[in-house]
Amino acid sequence: MNYLFASKVAKRAFIIIACLFVLSYVGTRFFTHIDLALYGYMVGTLVFIGGFLYRFSAWADRPPTNVILKKGLRLLFRKSTANTTVDHLAIYRFIWNRGWYRWTQHILLGWGCILAAFVTFPLVFGWMYFTMTDNGYYQVVFMGVDVLTVQADGWVAFLFYNALNITAFMVIGGAVMALYRRYKNMQARAEQSFVYDFLPLYLLLFISVTGLMLTASNMFLGGFGHPVISVTHQFAVIVTLIYLPFGKLAHIPFRPMSVFARNYREHYGEQEMKKCKVCSNEFVSAEQSADVINVLGKNEMAFQMEEGFHLAELCLPCRRKYRMFRFTGVPTHEINAREANQHAKG
Repeated sequence: MNYLFASKVAKRAFIIIACLFVLSYVGTRFFTHIDLALYGYMVGTLVFIGGFLYRFSAWADRPPTNVILKKGLRLLFRKSTANTTVDHLAIYRFIWNRGWYRWTQHILLGWGCILAAFVTFPLVFGWMYFTMTDNGYYQVVFMGVDVLTVQADGWVAFLFYNALNITAFMVIGGAVMALYRRYKNMQARAEQSFVYDFLPLYLLLFISVTGLMLTASNMFLGGFGHPVISVTHQFAVIVTLIYLPFGKLAHIPFRPMSVFARNYREHYGEQEMKKCKVCSNEFVSAEQSADVINVLGKNEMAFQMEEGFHLAELCLPCRRKYRMFRFTGVPTHEINAREANQHAKG
């Protein structure tokens, strides 16, 4: 079957799009419930999938990440996977350690985007829609099956109708907090660029604001300006979907891979730790050290030193000292002294 496709990316794209087609066929009850107003979003989503597969394949085929993915998949059913998943993908505990402001900013942006995707994609592909049953009641249909009947003026229906409005306010709050930090924090100002750091935030703000304008047009203005706002909003969403795999926002769909990396470090760290060849301190798992040496060899990077050890067999402080020794001729790596700032934060 591999010979039917020009590349791995083409094969993966075909399989995913074929699965989406089948799911849409079943979810729309054999294409009897299709909202043509969402056609543009569907095209944008398909382009996003192609771009994401290209970016993910280029990343996953690199020797270092290939090792993490293969071994991480084998360790997916560790007991700690559930806790790691919650910490990394749900509550962002690792960001809380950097401060409540950045944690709140990431919670609003991350969960705002994720919840919006959970609402938008099922609607776009016809996996979920609403039908009128008795007077005053709506039937929620998911994957062609009637799953829930709600009052049209009830609180459940209110949450369904306003889910995207709620996520829009979350994204606006997170984006404003991020922009404020990027304008005021001196370290962020020194490292940032417009295209990579500011443009994604402006795109998210534009999508959220135009989405809220659609609601305001329907609720307060009798539909005034709705066609123009609708096209503008759709254009903003499509451009963002096309841009997403190639910019900073790509770390949202890439984030689950951090669970694999954490499992990899924890599992092999519990088995055997590697001792530094200079100071004898344990600094990384023996498996990870061997993988690093193997990957460097595949990339034809030779770091075998004259003293008989590989550079990857040194802990970070000793590695820095050894590199200083190679430049200055002073064997600083052999001096038994701890670095004053090796545990500094920032």
